[in-house]
Amino acid sequence: MKGVFHLEHLNREELKQNGFSEDILPTIKEKRNWGISNYTTIWMGSVHNIPNYIAIGGLFAIGLSVGQVFSAIMVATILIAAILVLNGHAGSKYGLPFAMLLRSSFGNKGAVIPGVLRGVIAAIMWFGFQTFAGSQAFAILIGKIWPGFLTLGGDLNLLGLSLPGLISFLIFWAFNVALIYGGMDLLGKFANILSPLVYIVFGGMAIWAINLAGGIGPILSYTGSGISGNPIIVFLGAVTAIVAAWAAPMVSVSDFTRLSRTPKDQAVGQTVGLVVTYLLFAVASIAIIVGSEIAFGTPIWNVLDVVARFDSGFAIGISVLTLCLTTLSVNVTGNIVPAGYQLASLFPKHLTFKSGATLAALIAIFLMPWKLMENSTSIFTFLSIVGGLLAPITGIMLAQYFVVDKTNLDLKELYSRNGKYNYKNGFNINAIITLVIAGVLCLIGLFVPFFQPLYEMSWIVGIVAAFIIYIFPFGQLFMKLFSPRFKKIS
Repeated sequence: MKGVFHLEHLNREELKQNGFSEDILPTIKEKRNWGISNYTTIWMGSVHNIPNYIAIGGLFAIGLSVGQVFSAIMVATILIAAILVLNGHAGSKYGLPFAMLLRSSFGNKGAVIPGVLRGVIAAIMWFGFQTFAGSQAFAILIGKIWPGFLTLGGDLNLLGLSLPGLISFLIFWAFNVALIYGGMDLLGKFANILSPLVYIVFGGMAIWAINLAGGIGPILSYTGSGISGNPIIVFLGAVTAIVAAWAAPMVSVSDFTRLSRTPKDQAVGQTVGLVVTYLLFAVASIAIIVGSEIAFGTPIWNVLDVVARFDSGFAIGISVLTLCLTTLSVNVTGNIVPAGYQLASLFPKHLTFKSGATLAALIAIFLMPWKLMENSTSIFTFLSIVGGLLAPITGIMLAQYFVVDKTNLDLKELYSRNGKYNYKNGFNINAIITLVIAGVLCLIGLFVPFFQPLYEMSWIVGIVAAFIIYIFPFGQLFMKLFSPRFKKIS
């Protein structure tokens, strides 16, 4: 029967004996209890966080006007919501985690390649970056409570960090790890509590900045320094920078939608939550960044530098606390959760989700993520590379699920060692070739100046190129040649 879930065909105990841990089996009905409200709030911290403000500050730093930045944010929002909902459909329909969903498009063994790119490399790098960003806010908070903290160690420098910076980084890192052990239910409750605080704090910061600037008029009339180069490419590059910050969650969103009661719950919840939150974020971030520049006469691309200028100790405290909490939320949901699941999938006999997530968090410390916040535009290089690596994976997954499989997956075959999703010796050659070609198109501009526009729009180039290459007849020919058992599910 078309669309049947095939859950009844799975013998969970037998699968566990064959090496599949509970973490990567389809979520049982009793645990699929996330509704629209959960998905409306879960990504709020992913929007209102320090790296996102830094990215918007970077857009002003390259010369965009208020109107251009606002337009870029809203266009990016529509793209983000659409991809999260579409790529989350399989998770909400079948309860599948990302690690297993990958097998339908890349094969049982081939799934390791995109899994490592997203769940290990990108996730760990992002986790470290978010942890450092949050630790900066945490250091300001400690400094307001204990002023002497900020002068500890004098000029001592350890791997590019002062002693207060290192201490705050390690403490904030520990908070992230602690939240992992609280489980997904605690994470959902955490997001619900955080939601009203986000609106209050960032709304207050926006009002403060507007007053400093002398009203909304000077902010709206801010034109920026002017962009250099092709305005269309610059605008699409700005959209890419915003969307690329979501490149990793968009790939592995099924790790969250697998908890949804119905596909409709995740679709409505994510769309409403993202559009409303990003609209408010656009207003708040533009008001704060532009208003503070008008008031102080110098560009302030890091929101933490804005907060540090507040006169009220209470205002600084509550603002910094909220920045810490939002960064903590996005770090766990968007980075450490998929890293934990992916490592558990790679080493099912040795790691669980929690031990895998802890290992990923330990590795992140040694990547020295503070190097990504050295100036207002350094983050864009990282975003372009991450977008170029991950966007092709998303394009392939969407093409396989919606065009090839027509949203119908056979779970018994998916969890079989030698089923139809094993393709040729565990690898879907078409997916791997598509990933390589699309990835080269995205990143070649990093090395060949002539192709730099492709690199600046890496996420857009990656997802579109991968989707087209994968479903093109030439791509289907690869699948039929290398996988005799392959046939469309109808």
